[in-house]
Amino acid sequence: MDETLTELGEHIQASLGDAIDGWSVAYGELTVEARAAEIISVIRFLRDDARCQFINLTDLCGVDWPERDRRFDVVYHLLSPKQNLRIRVKVMADEEVPVPSLVSIFPAAEWYEREAYDMYGMLFSDHPDLRRILTDYGFDGFPLRKDFPLTGYVEVRYDDEKKRVVYEPVRLNQEFRDFDFLSPWEGTDYVLPGDEKAKSN
Repeated sequence: MDETLTELGEHIQASLGDAIDGWSVAYGELTVEARAAEIISVIRFLRDDARCQFINLTDLCGVDWPERDRRFDVVYHLLSPKQNLRIRVKVMADEEVPVPSLVSIFPAAEWYEREAYDMYGMLFSDHPDLRRILTDYGFDGFPLRKDFPLTGYVEVRYDDEKKRVVYEPVRLNQEFRDFDFLSPWEGTDYVLPGDEKAKSN
């Protein structure tokens, strides 16, 4: 399988040239690193080329690398039923410059790109309806970014007095538990519950 993927990677590199920054085969999977400005031509080639025939957009997701200048990886997963192969295409992006939308090539990309926008704040140019899809209207922030607080910014509840949904700042009613992380098999400095009846040697 790795030999087939290596040959395919070499074919893609030779055909697309500067449109991709590189490719690799790892763990039985081919990954192509494309340039954001060229993603339309790269995906169209992967769909239409006789040796590729990746006619199915299986998934589009994101990865956040907050320490990088271009903090996002937009990751496309494509399937070729004819070749019985999968490929991953990665594009680096930032918070300001939009990545070209794939809706014109794969209509299924519409909701995937909306989800990436909603969860990460990734922007896609020429998208027909780029708005939030999973979070509520007026949601503050992007939940899958690594700098998003674990408790969020606001909590939502229904107020019986106001007869509507209200948003309030997050309030933690319970203190965090204090764990000592000592293993009872390695011995503790205190008596574990139930052990007070045991005879000491």
